[in-house]
Amino acid sequence: MLALGEDAQKEKLDRMYQTAVSDYDAQRYLKAKAELEELLPYAPKSFELHELLGMTLASLSETGEAIEHLKLAVQSKPDSAEARINLGTILFHAGQTAEAGQQFQAALKLAPGNFDANHNLGELLVREGRIADALPLLERARQIDPNAYDNGYDLALAEFEVNKLDEARQTIAALEQRADKAELHNLLAQIDERSGDFVGAAQQYETAAHMDPSEENLFDWGGEMLLHRTYEAAIAIYQEGVRRYPDSPRLSIGLGLALYSRGKYDDAVDALLKAADLSPSDSRCYLFLSKAYNSSPLQANAVLDRFRRYAALKPNDALAQYYYAVSLWKGNRAGDSGVDLTVVERLLKNAIALDPTLADAHLQLGTLYSSERNYQQSIPEYERTLDLNPNLSDAHYRLGTDLVHVGEKERAQKEFEIYQRLRAEHLAEVEKERAEVRQFVIEAGGPGSTKP
Repeated sequence: MLALGEDAQKEKLDRMYQTAVSDYDAQRYLKAKAELEELLPYAPKSFELHELLGMTLASLSETGEAIEHLKLAVQSKPDSAEARINLGTILFHAGQTAEAGQQFQAALKLAPGNFDANHNLGELLVREGRIADALPLLERARQIDPNAYDNGYDLALAEFEVNKLDEARQTIAALEQRADKAELHNLLAQIDERSGDFVGAAQQYETAAHMDPSEENLFDWGGEMLLHRTYEAAIAIYQEGVRRYPDSPRLSIGLGLALYSRGKYDDAVDALLKAADLSPSDSRCYLFLSKAYNSSPLQANAVLDRFRRYAALKPNDALAQYYYAVSLWKGNRAGDSGVDLTVVERLLKNAIALDPTLADAHLQLGTLYSSERNYQQSIPEYERTLDLNPNLSDAHYRLGTDLVHVGEKERAQKEFEIYQRLRAEHLAEVEKERAEVRQFVIEAGGPGSTKP
């Protein structure tokens, strides 16, 4: 009840307050807001008014004002765990996680057996990556309310993060009895992937995608196929994903990568060009576009336009300058006599200046000098390349060739021997491509990632 002064007025204002409560409960938030703001001058320090008005404003997405009123409510009644939980929840959703954590911690001290205090603080710690600190809170919340789905999912996710895979499976199994959701199968797939059960992971991703063909679930399913080189399946999944979500850059990149891996280079270039147009600053598609373009020069002008745009968008990005240089030079080698090789040289030098450890840029600069028979400059570039990455077989071969030209045949023979060994092993190049694929899939949210 409100402390509003005179008895005659108090009864009327209490009725107004109860009407506001009813309107809030019925989700008539605008009406409740007006009623509460009318009451506020009569009780400017009322805990109940500030608390309900804060919650009403939060429901209307008026977050800043909501926080102010909820802070006043906490100041009015600092020993109210519920008030601190409400304030912390709004702060958390507003991105003010440090302040939210303080309120949840205070609420937990006031009410250690409160479900929301344990769950909310645990969820916040999961989002901050403090999994070990979150686990006991989420476990305690489960003990308080075993039927709370969101807490159970957060607990399973935390258990997965710290490699308690059997515990995570058990938590998910209990959740499935109450709600069989696609996100549970997605998380089970990640558990199977980490356990080395790739068949099980694929089945769980497929189940998740059939239950909920969201962009995320389709990408994850396709990513699992891609990681384990089931390329035809990956192509079919990503094609369906692109059909459903034509504005998704990552699905187009995934499709392009699957097509490239299957040797369908022209189609791969088409998909990657689309991805570049959907998200021109997304660096991920350009790596794979450069690879596909090496095997499919039919769309040289279109590819060059995208790399030119990317270099302009990212003038301080070494790879952007490198990709543009290589695409220009490829056009020259394909018969475009209008390309100025001094521009290619300048772009490669820009890339090296921005990132001196970019081995591929040194290799291409060496190759450019070698094409001009400038061996005094090509040989040091090849040597620098191999300092940075001694497993680049092409660099050993090119260095050996240029050493022959300058009469250093003994050194050249050693380089050719290393080249032959690396080509016979063929492992470094294959592992590099696998690593690039895995990095893309994980960074884009696929198998092995977690999505709290």
